[in-house]
Amino acid sequence: MSEVSFYHLQSDPIERALPRLLEKVTERGFRVIVRGVTEERLDILDESLWSYRSESFLPHARDESGLDPAAQPILLTLAGEGNANGANVLVLTEDAAADDLASFERCLYMFDGNDETALTAARTRWKAFKEQDIAVSYYQQTEAGWEKKA
Repeated sequence: MSEVSFYHLQSDPIERALPRLLEKVTERGFRVIVRGVTEERLDILDESLWSYRSESFLPHARDESGLDPAAQPILLTLAGEGNANGANVLVLTEDAAADDLASFERCLYMFDGNDETALTAARTRWKAFKEQDIAVSYYQQTEAGWEKKA
């Protein structure tokens, strides 16, 4: 059974916050699928993973890139099911579908707390996961980093 951690973005946008989280996740040897709903969001995340720090980048690919998905430690994909790179961690952006949640050890649900639609979707998803007896936790972005609130 997966554990879902909600990440409430308040100051940094996802394209700045996600690379830092992914760096920690991949340092621990985990493989990741980042799932979005729109091409625009994936384009922004793709660019940010290459350029978020001048001295490094996070190796990754888009699922339609033609590169072998199994060779990618981080795979960016549009909403749907599948685990083409054998990921342990699923990152959901834009309230992407998680029908295959049981295929992953962990799920990071990221949402923009300054967007009322995203906030409502996150609350709905939290409630749905709790009703399914899925372990959930909640982290809020602060100037000092992520603070666990629940």
